[in-house]
Amino acid sequence: MSENNFKKEIRLYDAVMLVAGTMIGSGIFIVSADIARHTGSAGYLLLAWLLTGLITMAGALSYGELAGMMPKSGGQYVFLREAYSPMVAFMYGWTLFLVIQSGTIAAVAVAFAKFTGVLFPFFSEQNILLQLGSLKISTVQVLAIASIILLTFINMSGVKNGAFIQNIFGSTKIVALFGLIAFGFYVAFSASPTTNNFTAMWDAVQLLPENGSLVPHEITGWAIVPMLGVAMVGSLFSSDAWNNITFAGDEVVNPKRTIPLSLAIGTGLVTGLYLLVNWVYLLILPLKGSPEGQTVVERGIQFATNDRVAVAVAEILGGGSATIAIAILIMISTFGCNNGCILSGARVYYAIAKDGLFFKPMAQLNDKGVPANALLLQCVWASLLCLSGSYGNLLDYVMFAVVLFYILTIGGIFILRKKMPDVPRPYKAFLYPYLPALYILLTLTFNIVLLIYKPEYTWTGLGIVLLGIPVYWWFKKNKTQVEL
Repeated sequence: MSENNFKKEIRLYDAVMLVAGTMIGSGIFIVSADIARHTGSAGYLLLAWLLTGLITMAGALSYGELAGMMPKSGGQYVFLREAYSPMVAFMYGWTLFLVIQSGTIAAVAVAFAKFTGVLFPFFSEQNILLQLGSLKISTVQVLAIASIILLTFINMSGVKNGAFIQNIFGSTKIVALFGLIAFGFYVAFSASPTTNNFTAMWDAVQLLPENGSLVPHEITGWAIVPMLGVAMVGSLFSSDAWNNITFAGDEVVNPKRTIPLSLAIGTGLVTGLYLLVNWVYLLILPLKGSPEGQTVVERGIQFATNDRVAVAVAEILGGGSATIAIAILIMISTFGCNNGCILSGARVYYAIAKDGLFFKPMAQLNDKGVPANALLLQCVWASLLCLSGSYGNLLDYVMFAVVLFYILTIGGIFILRKKMPDVPRPYKAFLYPYLPALYILLTLTFNIVLLIYKPEYTWTGLGIVLLGIPVYWWFKKNKTQVEL
């Protein structure tokens, strides 16, 4: 079948929900604890989220030019292929399949299952159903895999069904987040909060491991730059996946207008939500705490149980009933996030296969106009990652690579302006060349910081990317023979 069999059924609202709904997973409810341990101050915690938002929006406002030029299935893979080479594009697609997209799907599915356990204790990592040597399969893993299979099946039945699920769950969690923010502000301002997070909000104190415990270190001067860089790993990951709408370019109605507009609206909406949610955290809970604290207040944001800051805030706002409400919100959030990831990721593998660089069946569409084989392969691999339990480490390793490919993609705007000057650009990068250049500068600084201060993650992540080179040449050599 050909690309003409794709059905154009994603409209602007669907696209915005795909951008915002895929960005909002479990991260906003959890990663602020780690950022608080790295920064030790309310000011720098908010600054980390603000910088993350600015970087994300700068990337989206620049990225829209490429999306408007080439609204094809595969998105970033296509942009990298046209700006650089098929090999660079394959290295991105390889990393996306092996770790970025599949690892994200696995991690978010497990988060969904864990928070389901708040309502139904049967789903617990301690509830082992089967043990085969060192491999233990818990009810959490089984539910995580079941959710991936369900969403894969829904998306195999047509992009319209996938978009419908995305709209329902995306809009529900956005409305619920605004409700949490409004209630949090109301309680904080009416009850005169006792926290003093804002009295010394720019005194940075980083907690670093020494002899088995976390020791506070005052951070001043230029040392604040690497501190922020390391702290932003979590916030950047929580704000990732904004580009997934471009993966489904062939299925978007009026893509040259819809995709750039949805990128701007979606990333702006999520950036605002994230900043407001963290402000509520700081109004309700003290930032600093102790790992030995017996109450949520004593543990603070830094040492919220299992880093679940939102759950700690809910306990203060409304006790057990609010905690259950937050658990349901996170279940909705993670389920909707995974639907967007599952829907969009398969389109990249389809595009790679169409170029003859992946298994042939991945280049086929079913009678509903969706890449069902690519969806199935993604489902199998993500499910295996759920069983392995290694997805968390893999995602840590690959954050450097995620940003590296974004740098290359935004750099592609400059290259393609010279390489393809006559190709119509319905949308041009906002404030070109300054905003794209600023994005590259900020993200390059972030990656340099990771190379220096997190080498155990960055070099491994780079190795995963480079492993794609021999795989690329193998597929290229066997281009006409590869079957699954």
